[in-house]
Amino acid sequence: MKAVGLIVEYNPFHNGHAFHLHASKEAADADIVIAVISGNFLQRGEPALVSKWARTKMALAGGADLVLELPYIFAAQKAETFANGAVSILAAAGCDALCFGSEDGDINAFLNTLDFLNENQAQYNHKVKDYMKSGVSYPKALSLSFEEFEGTDSLISLAKPNNILGYQYIKAIQDQKSSIKPLTVRRKNADYHDEHFASETIASATSIRKAIFGEDENADKISQYVPQATFDQLKLYFSEYGLFHQWENYWPFLKYRLLNMEANELQKIYEVEEGIENRMLKAAVSSSSFGDFMEKIKTKRYTWTRLQRACVHILTNTHKEEMYLPQEKASYMRLLGMSLAGREYLNKMKSHFSLPLVSKLSSFKEKPIHLDIKAAKVYSCALSGEKQEKLLKMEFNQPPIYMK
Repeated sequence: MKAVGLIVEYNPFHNGHAFHLHASKEAADADIVIAVISGNFLQRGEPALVSKWARTKMALAGGADLVLELPYIFAAQKAETFANGAVSILAAAGCDALCFGSEDGDINAFLNTLDFLNENQAQYNHKVKDYMKSGVSYPKALSLSFEEFEGTDSLISLAKPNNILGYQYIKAIQDQKSSIKPLTVRRKNADYHDEHFASETIASATSIRKAIFGEDENADKISQYVPQATFDQLKLYFSEYGLFHQWENYWPFLKYRLLNMEANELQKIYEVEEGIENRMLKAAVSSSSFGDFMEKIKTKRYTWTRLQRACVHILTNTHKEEMYLPQEKASYMRLLGMSLAGREYLNKMKSHFSLPLVSKLSSFKEKPIHLDIKAAKVYSCALSGEKQEKLLKMEFNQPPIYMK
């Protein structure tokens, strides 16, 4: 059975994702789709709107056949580390191809860009360091450095978020000497960060979340932009747990952590660098909300995303040594869900997987998984009483979801 891999967050799964999934399967001429999905906290340093279990159900209903979790150690990370972890899981699961959505939609432009930067790596790195010294953020330094080169008209733009991720996926494939074939499909209508609805049926996840977190916090207003299964899952989740997760739910816990820490303690937390700890400690005292706090700590040097990721790691008390990766590859694959075709694929291919497949948490003791467990505990803190207990129990007791 031929498998195409997708690297996703589905926060939530929408019509654009449905297009990408089916277009990827067609482009790869694949029998099944394997999706590697971020768990409780996401690459941009945000809590997922709904649990990984609810998003797994959305993915399976949308056409995915196997859903594997991207561990916390990779999920709440910069694009390069995020890509390395996800690609290593897809390779271990036997994927023949990886297909991603991009603004350019031309795989040759990505491959040419990778070759170009490999040939000019020393000069490129030097330019990046110079821009960083001037005080700009790392992503901005990468983009500005790339723009300085001549003859890049036929290459991709590294100023666009999906192009950046796509480039890192292809680089990870090359660095890991994987046989996975990279493919891309052009994104439809909505840009990655669009905050407003751009068409009648396609919208970015950002605009969908913004609509959900409107004055009355409900999912009704986004029904035309998501498949029915997603809409149903969102309604069900809200009825069961009474909220959709967002940073403001966690602000009291983050503020408590900051008010009880010294600067030298905060320096030990992953992604807290270069004096930002003093700015954070000062801002925590006078901030009444997470949004207020972020406005006070943001600087030209640090992107909003970088700061949010640091806040996630403060919230989960994740120290720098815990996120150390001797090689940027996953050491396990956690199975969250499967379709009938996915189960058939597992029966045929599982013995060939190059990483252990975890379907029952209690039977696996590999060290990095403790970060996933800790993240799940913190994620559940947005809830209280029986609702919190119910969600947390799923982390330990929920078997892989099977959807025929």
